[in-house]
Amino acid sequence: MANILVTGASGFVGRAVVSLLCQQHNVVSPVRAPGSGEGASKIAYPVFPDLFELALETELLSKQDIVIHIAAKAHSADVSSDEFKKVNTDLTLSLARAAAKSGVKRFIFLSSIGVNGITNTRPFSVHDTPCPVEEYAKSKLLAENGLKDIAIETGMEVVIIRPPLVYGAGAPGNFGKLIKLTKKNLPLPLGAIHNIRSLLALDNLVDLINICIDHPAAANQTFLVSDDRDISTTELLTFLTKAAGKKPRLLPVPVSWLNAIGRITGKQSIIDRLCGNLQVDISHTKTTLGWKPPISVEEGIRRCFTDV
Repeated sequence: MANILVTGASGFVGRAVVSLLCQQHNVVSPVRAPGSGEGASKIAYPVFPDLFELALETELLSKQDIVIHIAAKAHSADVSSDEFKKVNTDLTLSLARAAAKSGVKRFIFLSSIGVNGITNTRPFSVHDTPCPVEEYAKSKLLAENGLKDIAIETGMEVVIIRPPLVYGAGAPGNFGKLIKLTKKNLPLPLGAIHNIRSLLALDNLVDLINICIDHPAAANQTFLVSDDRDISTTELLTFLTKAAGKKPRLLPVPVSWLNAIGRITGKQSIIDRLCGNLQVDISHTKTTLGWKPPISVEEGIRRCFTDV
């Protein structure tokens, strides 16, 4: 049983992580406001309105074996590059330096596949040179590089995880919008998209994080992760609609038409995400950790509509 500090416990991924880990470990999860943490009563939720203050709490950090840093400024077009850097880079590195100084053994950082890029013609590999396009991903890469330096300087082990889009019940952002659309079962012009995308079920991500807590081979590694089965946007919407108990109503509108609509309406970035490829090669993760995703894409999507 380890002592583990988890940031971001009030978020989509953080809630799931602390819910699992509290069954096996002593978990403390700093939150910004009283009552914002959810989970078993035995989890401690100390309040830090400004998480930068957490880096000053050496007494709290000195009691931890592991820090899992999930808290971040979420991807959004309304956030400035300075805001992304302050939270996703500066906060991460301040916390990591304090953790190392306090004797924390391992620091697990949730990064983003956006560090590799936003689209590809072959699967992204852990060995590829990073090529972030968006400010969010650039701030994550800066944090990754800083963490590697801290690991070399201090000896604290660092584990970096780069997930693609994470989905599950209560998912925020674009995936949450897709779930709402499929529940309404409106006709959608997305029945002829033959792209290939890697996704990640929440339960698969949580399982990998759990493995990285104490797996000796995880030390100072970067892991790409997915469900290990890539699907098209059309397949995804079909799976979602059927899981919602509806009959798919997807109109086979050519992608060229969708691109034209995107240019006219100024929504090209949305069309690019719906129609572009983004594949992830997780062979390094599977080989290094002896890991495979515990649930399938179909099961992950089914759980979007249940409390399982």
